[in-house]
Amino acid sequence: MGSNSVVSNRRMPEKMNCFDLSPNSNSDSEAEEVHVLAVDDSLVDRKVIERLLKISSCKVTAVDSGWRALKLLGLLDDEEEDKSSSSSSDGFEGLKVDLIITDYWMPGMTGYELLKKIKESSSFREIPVVIMSSENVMTRIDRCLEEGAEEFIVKPVKLSDVTRLRDYYMATREIRSAESGINVNKRKLQESFDVSTASSSPSSSSASPPSLFSSPAPCSPSSLDSPTRRPKMTSLDHILI
Repeated sequence: MGSNSVVSNRRMPEKMNCFDLSPNSNSDSEAEEVHVLAVDDSLVDRKVIERLLKISSCKVTAVDSGWRALKLLGLLDDEEEDKSSSSSSDGFEGLKVDLIITDYWMPGMTGYELLKKIKESSSFREIPVVIMSSENVMTRIDRCLEEGAEEFIVKPVKLSDVTRLRDYYMATREIRSAESGINVNKRKLQESFDVSTASSSPSSSSASPPSLFSSPAPCSPSSLDSPTRRPKMTSLDHILI
């Protein structure tokens, strides 16, 4: 790899079905801020990544340690909080973030250890985590990607790296929003059909009402067919353009 390398678990498409995910998209979700938690013990590197994120129209919360990051996310128990070098509270516990970018080598808690803590949390395991490092060590990169890191970036981090990360997050949010809408509509349709069926056949109390999504009887070609089910979109990895 070169002096500035990126290793990723993902590849972001420019377009997917009816969603325009290109950087120039004018969709409403594209205009929303992405809140990034940046973690780096180096003041200089922290200021650089904070500046790049703000140029990319991201909201940034920057901290100097993995312990501090866990405290802000509300992931420290009492015993772990005693180990934390920062005992002060700024009122940010339970912080809601969209993306976490952290340095790998930090005193007290490495970026890899922070990654593991986040992926073990039921509340934050879906948050994308990006690891940064000034050292290009393949075993370290592989370990982070296997643990669930979205990308491993070798410093210095460039504006193009930050912009790409933001675009990737906006793409995944678009997909999740669409998937959520599909599931809600299916549930409402099923409930509406169940109510309609129950009201039209009050005498058949012993028989189970048919389901909207049940398979049609083979001997009744004119019976209600189940609607076409869209494939579940859970990752950009399954859709390559």
